[in-house]
Amino acid sequence: MGAVQELVCVVDDDQSVRRGLRRLFKSAGYAAEMFASAEDYLTRESFAGPICLILDVRMPGLNGLDLQRALEARGGSEQIVFITGHSDVPACTQAMKNGAVDFLLKPFDGDELIEAAKKALLRGKECLRTRAERRQARNRIDKLTPREFEVLRFVIIGLLNKQIAAELKTAEKTIKVHRGRVMQKLAVTSVPDLVRFSQTAGVSPADAPNGTKVHYPA
Repeated sequence: MGAVQELVCVVDDDQSVRRGLRRLFKSAGYAAEMFASAEDYLTRESFAGPICLILDVRMPGLNGLDLQRALEARGGSEQIVFITGHSDVPACTQAMKNGAVDFLLKPFDGDELIEAAKKALLRGKECLRTRAERRQARNRIDKLTPREFEVLRFVIIGLLNKQIAAELKTAEKTIKVHRGRVMQKLAVTSVPDLVRFSQTAGVSPADAPNGTKVHYPA
């Protein structure tokens, strides 16, 4: 496969399961790492590419759901496929609610697990792409002055220059200048593009003033 760009990690306290899954993923052409506990996985070095985490639900110490919560808390991008030897509807429900890709009951079909891993890795790639786009957008947002950022938040709810000027108690021509600098610094040419860029960056619009008619961009 050349340089490793994606990774499958298996966390299961059963050595025979780890051994079998190592063979399965190796035969399918995936780089795979095995971990005997959630605690062991949490100490591994960070990995830049997408990770599919094959995770047992019931383990000594931290269980699978505990690890899922821990990874979420630290902002991990791992996409999780849960496996279990027990029919546990509440655990399955909670795992899927928390964003798991799939939940498979042992013994499962190898092809079924491979397909779940493919889906998880694709979702992981998309997650990393979205995060990279947000970082890039936030870097541009950081170039705005505090006043330009205020103007941006009013523009993206559809206020006209004169309305923004009234809200910020300044001249309309001043708002026009700020607005032009915002568009220039963020490298956008239209209000709809500015709205989309702000959504990517995670910028929340300002609250519409009471009684003010807003002109929502197309």
